[in-house]
Parts: sequence; C-alpha cells; structure tokens
Amino acid sequence: MTTMFHARSSRLPGFFRLSASERIKAVARFAGLDEAELDALASPDGLPQAIASNMSENVVGRFSLPIAFATNFRVNGLDYVVPMVIEEPSVVAAASFAARLLRDEEGIAAVSTDPIMIGQVHFPEPPPEGVLEDVLERHIGEIKEQLEKNHPRLIAAGGGFRGARVRRLVDPDGRPLAVVHILVDVRDAMGANAVNSMAEEAGTLLSQWTGARVGLRILSNLPIHRRVVVEGRVKLDVEKGVSRMDPEEAARIEEASRFAEADPYRAVTANKGIMNGIDAVLLATGQDFRAVEAAAHAFAAYDGRYKALAKWRVEDGHLVGRMDIPLALGTVGGITSVHPAVRASFKILGTRVASRFAEVVAAVGLAQNLAATRALASEGIQRGHMRLHARNVAMEIGALPEEVPLVVAAMLARERTDARAAREELARIRVS
Repeated sequence: MTTMFHARSSRLPGFFRLSASERIKAVARFAGLDEAELDALASPDGLPQAIASNMSENVVGRFSLPIAFATNFRVNGLDYVVPMVIEEPSVVAAASFAARLLRDEEGIAAVSTDPIMIGQVHFPEPPPEGVLEDVLERHIGEIKEQLEKNHPRLIAAGGGFRGARVRRLVDPDGRPLAVVHILVDVRDAMGANAVNSMAEEAGTLLSQWTGARVGLRILSNLPIHRRVVVEGRVKLDVEKGVSRMDPEEAARIEEASRFAEADPYRAVTANKGIMNGIDAVLLATGQDFRAVEAAAHAFAAYDGRYKALAKWRVEDGHLVGRMDIPLALGTVGGITSVHPAVRASFKILGTRVASRFAEVVAAVGLAQNLAATRALASEGIQRGHMRLHARNVAMEIGALPEEVPLVVAAMLARERTDARAAREELARIRVS
C-alpha cells in the first residue's frame, strides 16, 4: 500500500488547549476551507431557515448541538481530522487519544465490502416451495433488465442489480411465508430510494409470474452484505509513550473484552460506547444514524446471542483490536449536498467515496471502544463522568464560560460535585 499520510497530518498537538476560533482555523488549514465553509461550521446560523424548512415537517426553527473535531486519526495510511457532533466532550477527547495510540505506520487498517443493499419482497401466502426459486432462475435476466432500466444514473456509476434469493420463514403462528431478497449495488448512496423502487418493481413481476399475492416491498436496514472490517494495533512497551501501552494495561483490556464477548449485559454497554463515536460522526455528516444503530445491534445478535462488536487480544507484542460492522452510509443524496455544515464536514474528511468514508467511521468506533475499555480497566469510568457532571453543575449555578474550568477544578480537588460546593467555589473565585 502506498502511504500518503505525510501530505495531511492529523497530529495537531495541543489542539484541545486552543480557543474555538483557533481550532477552526487549524481545521481550515488542514482541509483548505473557505470563509463560507468556516461560517457553516462555526456560526449558529450555519443552517439557514429556508433550508431547514424543507428538511422536515412543521419546522419552527433549528436545534443546535456542539460540533467538534477528533484528531490523530490515520486509516489505511491516510490522515483524517474527523468532525463529530455530540454533547459529551469525553467522547471526542477519548477518540483522539485512542487514535494517537493506533496511528503507528499505516494506522488503523480497514477493508470494506461492495455497497450491496437488500430489498425485501414479502409473500404472506407464498406459492408452493420451489416455485419462487424456479421463477428467479428462469427470469433473472429479465428481472435485471426491468429493475435497472429506470435507474440510469446508478448504472452509470457502476451500481445496479446484483442478484436475488428466496428465504423461507414461519410466522409466530406457525404459518409459512417467503421473502425474496433483491440485492442492489448502490455505490456512494445510502440507497433507500433506489432499493425501495426496485423492490416494488420486482414485486410486481414476481406476482405476475407466480400468481401469489405480494405483501411488503421495502429496503432492509440490516445491510449484512455492506460491511467494514477494521483492525488496530498498539505496541506494548513498559516505557509508555505515543503509540505505546504497558503490557499489564493491555492484559486488563483483553480481560474486559472477553467479559463483553461473554455477557450480553456488558456487551450492550460496550457496543453503546462504539456507537458514541460512530453516531457523532454520522450526525456531523447527515447520515441516517438510526438505521446504522439498528443494524449494528442486530448484527451483534446475528448468530442468536448478543455479543460485543469489537474484540481485543494481546498478540505478538501488540494489543490488537478487530471489529466487523455493517455500515450503510451515503455521500450523495439526502442532506449531504444541501446542508452547508455537512458539506464542510465532508471537505474536512477529504472524501466523497462512501466506502472510504465508512472505513473512517468504523475506525472511529474501534478507537472509541479502545478508549472506553482502557478507562474502565484502569482508573474506572466514573472519574471522567464526575468531571463532566461538575461542568454541568457549574453552568447550572450561573458560572460564566471563563469561570467554569476554575469552578470544576476546585470542585474536583474537594471531591465534591454538588451545587452547594459549586456555589461556594464560584463565590471564592469571584472574590479572589
């Protein structure tokens, strides 16, 4: 693999110490943003009301969340500064920290499959077994021709119909039903519109050929064929440093990982941590994060038992993490071309290729899992949560933005994060 990470470096030391205006300037230099793109990210009016009114129904205004940037990411030899929309600052800090641990050489390795989505054609009263299978075999060429003729742009982009198969099921009352899966390569789109229309067209054809009534014709949000596999490695060394980890710490992370692999109660929380990172990137880039969440959790239970999506093992002097996750993401269509901040986010990422984008998103999920597992296995998660709680309490009792860090530091030094302690410290700070 040819490395290109020297062209753009996501190592921005001291980024978290900069002011908001200094941070956005640093990101602008990294990505080559113009003034309009800077305004879209930094301004509360980054989403004009005229655009917002056409994005949803009964619109009365806009709702803001913080947009931040995770640094240090290197995926397949390329460096990324990753936009994240989330209200919890520890997520961005944790992702950046773990990305630094995982950035040696080519960084996080990621491999994505072709972007194949599934359209389902449902037969609530299926024809006898073998009929649908025979129809598909005899008419597969005609199905391809009919489904593709109404989607010339998708075909021109290299996508299109990729096959079909029959699944036989039994409903909760023991009655048989059948489903035909239509497989569609959607290229850089999330694919819902194309797949839904193809499923409807296929349903009409199959009903004509079999005489059976068709029920639902709809996209599946479990994209089992559209996945990303990521692997990250941290070298073990007693002398800890950048991209290094103490062997005892790595052993505790493996121990915690095995717990999540064995226990669904723990696995849900571990996977929620993965999605903390993934969802934050999806919000910043205008994706259907609800669909991605549903798919990830369904995939975690795909073999009949819910388990952790990521696994960590100590191997050959490294802590090695691996994750396989379905990701149906789009870089064209939807709001990716109309929301100014979303357009700017994609420019910062430096790609409009959906597969490469998905690889970065999966890498963020793996890094977030490493950071959270490390915190749990070492000092525990509560210390970081108490800092966040102290910050919220300081704001609630009226501390000004420049006073909040001082109040938080004083509260943590006292090991008290209640409102009374916050008021006492704020009063002391204002007097001094």
